[in-house]
Amino acid sequence: MSNNSTVFIGIDLGDKFSYIVILNKDGEVIEESRIPTTKTAFTTKFKRVPSSRIAMEVGTHSRWASQTLKDLGHEVIVADARKLRLIYDNPRKEDRVDAEYLARLARLDPKLLSPIFHRSQEAQAHLAVIRSRDILVRTRTLLINHVRSMVKSTGARLPSCSTTSFHKQVPEFIPQDLLPALSPVLDHIATLTQQIFAYDYQIEKLCRDIFPARSLP
Repeated sequence: MSNNSTVFIGIDLGDKFSYIVILNKDGEVIEESRIPTTKTAFTTKFKRVPSSRIAMEVGTHSRWASQTLKDLGHEVIVADARKLRLIYDNPRKEDRVDAEYLARLARLDPKLLSPIFHRSQEAQAHLAVIRSRDILVRTRTLLINHVRSMVKSTGARLPSCSTTSFHKQVPEFIPQDLLPALSPVLDHIATLTQQIFAYDYQIEKLCRDIFPARSLP
């Protein structure tokens, strides 16, 4: 969008509701409102608003919210929250104040917002695979540590083994009185291991098909 915007909007994105402040070209507040943080609510609200420059902070909802507004013809600036000292140093931290600051910065100079750019939807989906695998690996590690700790508290110890074979190799070393409590945990560890293998296959396929290794010059 060009710099001839006559309406400047700041949106403080909340998990359930988002606060909106709209300024005219002279910097006067002409509207303050709150809407649900949903695609339907954003579309209903902003399809009636003339093409505007809109600023919001990066966060959980900023990806879909910014894309929804762009699709409606608005110029959207997603601000790097870590660099907005004006907001973080504000002793009156509240949604309305944050939304108004965002609107005023968008009106004065978008560069002050330290704009960031979201990954593409495809890249985000690929990253989700990696992050999902990571959370499963960390969960499996917590469960394995739990099993080892419970057994150690009885004076026994489990043998060293790989995480992938843990659920197969340790059952015979677990004291009988702990089996009712720990067998379900071992079942979860086995399931997680299979799911991690499945993610490994997906990641290998992505590396091969989407991100092939490039030869160095």
